[in-house]
Amino acid sequence: MAHLVFDPDEQQQLRDAARTEFPGNPALAYVLESLAAEGIDLDSCRDWEDLRLQAGLPPRTDDEADVA
Repeated sequence: MAHLVFDPDEQQQLRDAARTEFPGNPALAYVLESLAAEGIDLDSCRDWEDLRLQAGLPPRTDDEADVA
């Protein structure tokens, strides 16, 4: 099981960002605080291709441009 954890300085930065975002965006504040406290379970993450297929989009081909 792969698990990404943040060092204490990174945790504090995430918590500071959560406090800054809370008045205007409490959902983002919650996510940042959760990341600081729990880290990220990399085994449960999905990549863009998984999300494309789940949405019913065709798989990407090599000739598609890589643009955001």
